[in-house]
Amino acid sequence: MREAGRVTARALRAVGDAVVPGVTTAELDEVAVEVIRAAGAKPAFLGYHGFPATICASRNCEVVHGIPGKLRLQEGDIISIDMGAIVDGYFGDSARTFPVGRVSQEAARLLDVTARSLEAGIAAARPGGRLYDIGAAVQAVAEGGGFSVVREYVGHGIGRAMHEEPQVPNYGTAGKGPTLLPGMVLAIEPMINAGTAQVRQLKDGWTVVTADGALSAHFEHTVAITEDGPVILTLE
Repeated sequence: MREAGRVTARALRAVGDAVVPGVTTAELDEVAVEVIRAAGAKPAFLGYHGFPATICASRNCEVVHGIPGKLRLQEGDIISIDMGAIVDGYFGDSARTFPVGRVSQEAARLLDVTARSLEAGIAAARPGGRLYDIGAAVQAVAEGGGFSVVREYVGHGIGRAMHEEPQVPNYGTAGKGPTLLPGMVLAIEPMINAGTAQVRQLKDGWTVVTADGALSAHFEHTVAITEDGPVILTLE
């Protein structure tokens, strides 16, 4: 899983480096494919429940599961890239929201708060703690920053399958839920909106957008719980 995480991180960094005004989301998908294949790994998202691409590319008000295509990014956009890789049957999964050139103050603050909410969630993923400690930590940072937490889409266990139990909400009451044990691996992934927490799915059957058209950001790491605490696997 460490190697799957490293490949995922390498591909996500390469895609982030390619995020500039004028690039299409399909071109970003090609970058990810090239890096993952060069490492001898397999794209985790391509064909998953019929998903047609290697990355999810979700722009501005799109929360998650955006399908790459001919859309060209523009100065001031934000773009959430979610992707995964498979190495020897094990999965890595990671996401990050990138600014496209110079962005608004609100967008920059949303990215900062969402990234910090992920950091708080990871710090709470400690052996002997409870599952909802993670969501409570994410929620405190996100709502403390004046933003809202998406309820309908959550993190998850991960290993030999992309989505395993348990589900990992980005909200909740600390001290509740199953006990966190060494050996568990979780994909922790706050999805934070600038406006309402409500979302809706588009007619393509995949893309999820904010109900009010406000911006949304998405950050994610695959995290192993060890006796010494949380270890992020999706780092190079």
